[in-house]
Amino acid sequence: EGGFLVIEAREESYGGRNYTSSRIITKNKFDFTYGRVDIRAALPYGQGIWPALWMLGSNISSVGWPACGEIDIMELIGHQPATTHGTMHWSNNGDHAMYGGSKTLSSGIFNDEFHVFSIIWNENKIEWYLDDVRFHVADITPGELSEFHKDHFFIFNVAVGGNWPGYPNESTVFPQRMIVDYIRVFQ
Repeated sequence: EGGFLVIEAREESYGGRNYTSSRIITKNKFDFTYGRVDIRAALPYGQGIWPALWMLGSNISSVGWPACGEIDIMELIGHQPATTHGTMHWSNNGDHAMYGGSKTLSSGIFNDEFHVFSIIWNENKIEWYLDDVRFHVADITPGELSEFHKDHFFIFNVAVGGNWPGYPNESTVFPQRMIVDYIRVFQ
């Protein structure tokens, strides 16, 4: 819409559910290993709203999750609309392991204006940035982190409800929109 990718969550009945939303997945269309990713976006907010700009290992169909690896470039839980999270997930001898960091705006919320969410991913580490300021780094050189040395694909979505954000309540305003201006991958 207007040159932007818009993913909208709505309060409406569909398929026995009370909400609808969408996601964009690049599996089997675009995947890569290593590089810089910049995503300029404005984010939805509200109790039970869970936008994410993330990546999964392209081998998920054969090895499953979390063995494929997951890189969350940006996640936000709607009742904390000024905080973004960057996290990696992997298999630690068959158990789910994760490591993440977060960054809170000094003023305003991520819905007020566009922000650039970035990672710089190379053979040694993954670094997370908000508006070109690093807020988290992970060393991926240990052998048990081999998931992060293989191709990943993108998923952009706005989930409604779930264990982490909880579920919408009377304070949640619909529709909620994630507006993506651009996605850039530099290699």
